[in-house]
Amino acid sequence: MTVPVALHLIPLAGFTGLMATSAIEDLRRLIIPNVMIVGLCVLWPLYVATAPMLTMAAAGFAVLCAAAVFLAGALLFARGLIGGGDVKLLAAATLWAGPAATLPLLVLTGLLGGVLCLFLVTPLGALLAALRPTLSDPSSDPSRRTDRVLVPYGVAISAASLIVTIPPNFNLCAVFAFAFRGR
Repeated sequence: MTVPVALHLIPLAGFTGLMATSAIEDLRRLIIPNVMIVGLCVLWPLYVATAPMLTMAAAGFAVLCAAAVFLAGALLFARGLIGGGDVKLLAAATLWAGPAATLPLLVLTGLLGGVLCLFLVTPLGALLAALRPTLSDPSSDPSRRTDRVLVPYGVAISAASLIVTIPPNFNLCAVFAFAFRGR
């Protein structure tokens, strides 16, 4: 018995691996390596070319949504409210999510990020935060100098993107029909 391979699942597997690795790196080092973002952007055209449900119009709108998210994120980054790696990862996640799932991606990212922040104020979260790097305020004013714990928001972005992007790529009826064929 041979298992049919849906070609769009190959770049989707790469997406999953890169998102998981990005989350782990952000949690561990508070850095989302640029190679992860480049990998996501290189795999996306392969996904578009092989995904049966995507049209070129949808792909074009996905690029526009990702550009809008990147510009909004760049403004937040310029104000020091979000990290540069988070902006790039969220834009790449938006590209993969597409125009229909952009709003759910952003809302779910915010919710998961809030849960992550709440976790960081628990005793276990405080212990985890104590083991990670802190950021000192570079200001010369000693009264403003405080150490603050940085939130690895790439974890929330990665989790939300996997939740929003993966399920639409599987037709559960077809999976069950294939699994129970011949029984």
